[in-house]
Amino acid sequence: MSLWMILPVSLPVFTITGIWVVYAMALYNQHVCPVHNWLYNESCEEQLPLQRGPELCCSLDNIPLISKCGTLPPESCFFSLVCSTGSFMVMLISLLRYAHVIERHQNCVLNTASLSTGWICAAGLIMVGNFQVDFAKVLHYVGAGVAFPSSMLFVCLQSALTYRLAKTQEEYRVGHFRVGMALLALVALVLSGVFFCQESFALQHTSAIFEWVYCMIIMLFYGTFAFEFGDMSADTLMVLSRGGGGVHGFSPPAHKTDAGGVAREFIDPVDEQNCCCSAGGHRET
Repeated sequence: MSLWMILPVSLPVFTITGIWVVYAMALYNQHVCPVHNWLYNESCEEQLPLQRGPELCCSLDNIPLISKCGTLPPESCFFSLVCSTGSFMVMLISLLRYAHVIERHQNCVLNTASLSTGWICAAGLIMVGNFQVDFAKVLHYVGAGVAFPSSMLFVCLQSALTYRLAKTQEEYRVGHFRVGMALLALVALVLSGVFFCQESFALQHTSAIFEWVYCMIIMLFYGTFAFEFGDMSADTLMVLSRGGGGVHGFSPPAHKTDAGGVAREFIDPVDEQNCCCSAGGHRET
């Protein structure tokens, strides 16, 4: 059992706890309305932070979207910290997962594409956390437009990669679980986007709820990499030090001379077995 498995587990623990702390801070400072509130008005006589009493007047500016919760200080500072730290952890997990696949199997198109989408998602997350929607709307929406689709593509590619490399029943069960999470995330993302574009207050509030659901599913998906990271070793880091070429690399074919003096090509059994998984199929014995 490797201590590397703590890394994917710590990502959902830190980020999910962090965004809920941001929501609690925004709610305490009356910067957003509570999730259980479904009554909104076109406008209010006083802004939400200036209101007092049990009954609050909420407008569309106070819908508890994750970005809205992290717009104003002091919660905006903590929101930036959560997003920046989370994006770094996403990059690290994506890179180690990429190296682990090469170490245990061989590099392929799915593996490289997953690494690319993971890093693109991290870049979008940094923009979302550091450009608040009320003060840098264009850059914030650009970051969100990068982070949401790329994170969805990442979980889809990783689900397919899990099936591609699965050999045991336990690995297939992990693949089933990841596909289920990917489908739930896709439904939440589509509904959140569709409802966000509607004029109905209730539908926009529903959009915020589905946004929360989607983000938590994605973070929990990263936590499932603890299954693979439990077998990670120092050889995984060696893959990265060799530029992703695998632990054994690809050595040029050696030659030997038979009894008749004719040079014949000799292929090392390790290199012969390391066929690229993108070529499709398994070598039969």
